[in-house]
Amino acid sequence: MELKLSPKNIVNQLDVFGLFDKDELGNFTILKRTLISAVGAATYWRYAVINKMHIEGTEYLLDLPEHNVLFLSNHQTYFADVIAFYHIFSSVKWGFKDHIKVPIYLLSPRVKSYYVAANETMNKGIIPKLLSLAGAVTVERSWRANGKEVKRDVDTSGQDRIGKALQEGWVVSFPQGTTSPYAPIRKGTAHMIKEFNPIVVPVVINGFRRAFDKKGLIFRKTNTQLSVRFKEPVRFDPSLSVEDIVEHIRQLIEQEVPVEKMKWMK
Repeated sequence: MELKLSPKNIVNQLDVFGLFDKDELGNFTILKRTLISAVGAATYWRYAVINKMHIEGTEYLLDLPEHNVLFLSNHQTYFADVIAFYHIFSSVKWGFKDHIKVPIYLLSPRVKSYYVAANETMNKGIIPKLLSLAGAVTVERSWRANGKEVKRDVDTSGQDRIGKALQEGWVVSFPQGTTSPYAPIRKGTAHMIKEFNPIVVPVVINGFRRAFDKKGLIFRKTNTQLSVRFKEPVRFDPSLSVEDIVEHIRQLIEQEVPVEKMKWMK
């Protein structure tokens, strides 16, 4: 049999340490791992020293499969929320429960993690572009662009990228698509659940809006109690309508408008 030596085959044969491995979105794994560790080391003190992060429910993460898991959470800042998730995922990988007190997990963080983010957000500045290499699945929002309400076609290519990320690992998504509290749940999340049928882990976060600015990069208030609460994983019945799934998600991430606020809005 004749051996065909293409440049790709040669690289694969020589790459015994996986230096040229890429994730499903084309990011080099070694670069992604290095970036997650570096960002983790730079931000650790923000969650464990300057502020305190209370974590609940990581026991639900221990038996999750390595892929096709979707974390749905309310959203309070652009980046501080998801960086906190990466800290927790890596800590759980090392066997720690409900805390990030021992940052040894940054020596080998969980790499097969992704997060859904608006394309325009990740293209504004050097820091967002760098953070996108840590697993951002960028999508074009059909309802908002540059701070203004718009109406445009749904970004089906973004849905495909989310599907690829789910095939390989865990994906964090913020189904409201905005940091505003009690914003409506976007139907795209329900369509995604119906199409890919992932295990869904609801998450409720709090305190990030008080501690950080909207981007989550600058302190607004120190010594703030942050909280991240993971709920029991659920599997949605594929026969449910999009509207039913949307309503379930709203309840699971506790984004129903309080009665007091509804009275004030009338």
